[in-house]
Amino acid sequence: MSLPPALAELVASFEPLSTVRRDFRDAVTLHTPGVNVLALNATFLPDANPDRLPLVRAWHHAQEMPALVASVEVPTGEEVAAVRVGTYHPVPDAGVLRVEQVSRLHLPTWAAVLAEAHGTPEWAGPLSRHLAPRLEGDRDTALLLAYAGSEEVGALLWRAGPDGGGTAHLWGTLDPAADAPLLNTAHALGGGLRASLPDSSPLSVHDETVVTFGLLDGRGGQA
Repeated sequence: MSLPPALAELVASFEPLSTVRRDFRDAVTLHTPGVNVLALNATFLPDANPDRLPLVRAWHHAQEMPALVASVEVPTGEEVAAVRVGTYHPVPDAGVLRVEQVSRLHLPTWAAVLAEAHGTPEWAGPLSRHLAPRLEGDRDTALLLAYAGSEEVGALLWRAGPDGGGTAHLWGTLDPAADAPLLNTAHALGGGLRASLPDSSPLSVHDETVVTFGLLDGRGGQA
């Protein structure tokens, strides 16, 4: 049994940024201590079979981390977040905001914008330090920052797709008006884009699959 396509896509995108990958009964766990990104600290479930859940829960707790799981069938556990995964097509934007591809030297600023966009500004430093060695020399990724005047209002990590185009599964904005300019620019980098959209985004993706992150026992949480 393999993971559903949307989950396999997220694993492929986030695994290079993770510390540990664990495969267990067709499920895949990404574990990244010291970073609060959901997809880097979750077990991706191939189906709704409850038999594996006690062992998944036990493994997470042995690592002193919440038992966070991602699924595309019925939500498993207490839902903490959901994203719509699909193909993004550019939409018109007002052209007021500008988006720039920035160098790795801007990673602390980029991480600060992303962490604030997800309501966890205190995680900016750890996220920046974790990503720095993993992005160094990686020609398949790019950092994008969106600006309103001189103020940074959005951050996105673009990764080249395995079959052309690109992906945008790690991003966030401080203003929904920045969503379209940021994703439009990401789309232009590779001539196509697969993206994860939070429920709060006013945009849409084609052929979407909803991926739900849930806590098996309601303990702890991550943003």
